[in-house]
Amino acid sequence: MRASERAYAALRSDIIEWRLTPGTVLGEVELSERLGVSRTPIREALAKLSAEGLAKPQSGRGVVVSEISLDHLDELFELRSALECRAAELAAQRGDPAVFRALYEQLVNAGELLTSEDPTRYDYYRLVGELDTAVDAAVGNHYLNLALKNLRVHLVRVRRLGKDNPTRLRDAAREHAAIALAIANGNAAVASAATTVHLDNSLRHLLGTAAQELAHHHVSPEKGTP
Repeated sequence: MRASERAYAALRSDIIEWRLTPGTVLGEVELSERLGVSRTPIREALAKLSAEGLAKPQSGRGVVVSEISLDHLDELFELRSALECRAAELAAQRGDPAVFRALYEQLVNAGELLTSEDPTRYDYYRLVGELDTAVDAAVGNHYLNLALKNLRVHLVRVRRLGKDNPTRLRDAAREHAAIALAIANGNAAVASAATTVHLDNSLRHLLGTAAQELAHHHVSPEKGTP
């Protein structure tokens, strides 16, 4: 892996997982020393992060980690609804019912994965990720899959605003199960409707907790770059 790719992967992970919080200055010299690469790969990595909307130039400060705003949270979910509802419809039409029925059976019991022994919710999110992967494979549309991949970068970052609330995650697991079951049954309309319900509940939860989290990280609730 090229030095710029290593730097990009490391910084992208730090931003998505909130180890680098919104507004953090991404100084070339400091990052070069921390990551053990020259400044040229750092500049290339920062350019790629800026193109993805994870970083942005800021007058007088150089490049900083992009903010997350409540205004753009609505916009993000508008795009999410358009892409994920259509993907669910196509998966119901094209997918292997056995694959999604197996996922349904796991997701129905996904709440059991939310234990104090796994505070990072790794097993839970791994299972949810398997549903995303199965939907992508069933859809078989390169352009739609690429759009969803880019969208999910921001969704993983936004998810931290919800503070991994166990009650919400259990509800979300049941919602994911409903989506998987509708796809397994080949019912595109129900799959789309179940996705709409899930996204609406997710957005309501995020809006209910985001203001507090954004304030904690000193992020303005006014418009910013998601």
